[in-house]
This record gives sequence, structure tokens and C-alpha cells, in this order.
Amino acid sequence: MLKKIYNKISIYKRKIKSEKKSYSFGGVDLIVNYFFKNKKKGFYLDVGSQHPIENNNTYLLYKKGWNGLNIDLDKKNIELFNVARKKDLNVQAAIASKFEKRDFFFYHQGSPINTIVKDNADIQKATVNEIRKINTVTLNSVLENHNINTIDYLNIDVEGGELEVMKGFNLQKYNPKLISVEFLDLKMKSFEFKNNSIENIFNSAIYKHMINNNYFFVNWSHGDLIFVNNESRD
Repeated sequence: MLKKIYNKISIYKRKIKSEKKSYSFGGVDLIVNYFFKNKKKGFYLDVGSQHPIENNNTYLLYKKGWNGLNIDLDKKNIELFNVARKKDLNVQAAIASKFEKRDFFFYHQGSPINTIVKDNADIQKATVNEIRKINTVTLNSVLENHNINTIDYLNIDVEGGELEVMKGFNLQKYNPKLISVEFLDLKMKSFEFKNNSIENIFNSAIYKHMINNNYFFVNWSHGDLIFVNNESRD
């Protein structure tokens, strides 16, 4: 009897200990949190942050005690960040490779597929509600305006404009230890992980950009590619 009770307690303790809470769509935050398991405080940069909690790759770090800069082109999303993420700096901006006026394909407030990339808007099944004009800025300019000098973790999810964001960002200067970036494979018939192709990733412009800038491809979850700075590898 005592042995049976002990075994039940042991199983219950293991169940509690092994439980992992994720807020990401595909569990990227668990990978990120593990990478930084020995770093209690740090700084993240989330470009295309969307919602402060749901499907968010940095909220787990925020709960851990980190803080950072969240950027989104949707005013409603930034308002939510200002409520839920008061320790963070939250900025409404459309990030691209240069300063210019662009079409903003607007579905609705808070939509995860709002975008300034026409190719991406064209493949969506949802109907664009409105095409607005919006001024874009570079990521470098936002960081300089807010005196950001150190970034531990960078996440980019801007519905097809990820390479543009990277082209307006000085990787050598900021040198994040870990980067996750969404890769939208437009060759897919539907955006499901069962349709993923490693060959398409290796041939993609975003992969080549990262490899050519001293980063190593280490993981892949749904549409999120994860790269580690080579200087952080053993």
C-alpha cells in the first residue's frame, strides 16, 4: 500500500516538474527559453510582435524577468502591449529596408496577416478590407531613436517582409545571440508544417543572408527558422 502511494506521489511530482507552458504558436519560446536557461535578465527585440501573449515568442521571457522592444504596424496591437507588457518599450512602426511610402494591406485590427508585402497578401484566402498608405522605417533607425545597443534575442515575423527587415538592420553591430525568423514558403499549396521543405529553406534568400552573416541554422518549428550566432556555439 505504501509503495503504491509513493509511486503515485512520484508520478504526480514528475508531472508537475515536467510540465512546460508555451505561448508560441509552435513552441519556439520553449527552445528560446532553454537556450537562455542560465540568463535571468536579458533584452529581446520582437519585430511584428502582434499580440502580447497569444502566439507570442517573447512572453515567456517577459514572465521570466526579461524586457525588450516590441514593434508592430497595428496600433491596436501596440495598445494591448502597453496594457499587458508595461516593462517593455512598445512601438508602432512598419519596418522595411528603407524609408518610403508603401501600401498597407489591412484585413482588420489585430489581424496576424496584416502586411506591407503584396505577394503575401495575394496568396491569402482572407479578403483585404482596405489598402492604406503607410510610411516605413528601418529597424536601425528605431533602435537608434530609442538608444538600444544590446540585443540578446531577435524575433522577426512580418508576413513576408523578413528579409527586408534584415536588410535595414546592422547584424554586425547588434550581434544577437539567437534569432528566430518566420519563413513563408510561397511554393506551398497551404501553410502547414506537413508541407515544409528543407530544400526550399536552404535555397531561400533569408537562409543565405543569415549564413553569410555569421549565423548557424539550428532549429525549425512550423514556419520559424532559428539561428544561433556562431560566436555563441561551443
